[in-house]
Amino acid sequence: MSRWIIMLITVITAAAAVEVVRRVLRSRLVGEKWVLAGPLVCRCAWPALATAVVAAVKTVYQPDMAEGPFANGIEQVLGLALIGVVSWLVIEAAYAVTDVVLERLVTVEGERNRRARRIRTQITLVRRVASAVIIVVALGAMLFTFPQVRALGAGLLASAGIAGVIVGVAAQSTLGNMLAGLQLAFSDALRLDDVVVVEDEWGRIEELSLTYVVLHLWDERRLVLPVSYFTTNPFENWTRHSSRVIGAVMLRVDWSVPVDELRTELYRALREHPLWDQKDWVLQVVDTLPNGLVELRALMSAADSPSAWDLKCDIREHMVRFIQEKYPDSLPRFRVDDRAA
Repeated sequence: MSRWIIMLITVITAAAAVEVVRRVLRSRLVGEKWVLAGPLVCRCAWPALATAVVAAVKTVYQPDMAEGPFANGIEQVLGLALIGVVSWLVIEAAYAVTDVVLERLVTVEGERNRRARRIRTQITLVRRVASAVIIVVALGAMLFTFPQVRALGAGLLASAGIAGVIVGVAAQSTLGNMLAGLQLAFSDALRLDDVVVVEDEWGRIEELSLTYVVLHLWDERRLVLPVSYFTTNPFENWTRHSSRVIGAVMLRVDWSVPVDELRTELYRALREHPLWDQKDWVLQVVDTLPNGLVELRALMSAADSPSAWDLKCDIREHMVRFIQEKYPDSLPRFRVDDRAA
């Protein structure tokens, strides 16, 4: 009975030690000065408690403390549980460390935003790969705690080549997607928050994993595509080098329209618009149409594609209203040749 009391005291002491550490990390003395304290407490509190409790029980427990056929089985279960909770703690600790970096990268704006998004994408994929590796290693360690599996180890290693070929053929699509995900992340071809056009759909990269990509479309829908799609099919990336976008507004008006006055009004409207980035603009006559109209193109730049879209819509509406009010005779008119009639 004394051993069970010692085990209970050990478990309570281990749990109390974890709680003390948690309170210290949340205190003003440490929590406000160490940026890693908050994420560690948030992610590692329960894994650390489970690890401390299981480790305390595993340390104190002896096979002769229990009677019956399950005496050795309890020790085996404790060993498996210890491997599981330690793996859980390591994964959560890794996520806590990377959460600090990712949180800082989210707030990066301006010219460094593209590099920040690339690093966010790479960190996200690397920690998922690391988690998968830790889980596989933990499962392997659990299996090798069984004497029967350990005895078969040599035979399994001898047949690993054949098994690898079989698994490779069976999981060819999955492995291809995983390699494609790593290729996209480290080749900088695609990043989180990139604006892309895929299958005639416009949206932002919301999630990029080792197997699939989630595209957040402009109308709040989600388009989910396999990662291999982006390595085998062409797609438009509007933020490959920068998020800045040039938008175009097309106007078809009568030949009598005063182009210089429209150009002056366009510049005045752009200067007063908050979405114009004060850089590029131009109004050009780009074509004369067979139906008796001329085609004007107004170009304007914005910080990103959503801003460019709103800017184009506002400027188009403004120019149409300006022509209606100031030059109604220049509205589109279709001419008919009376002689041909």
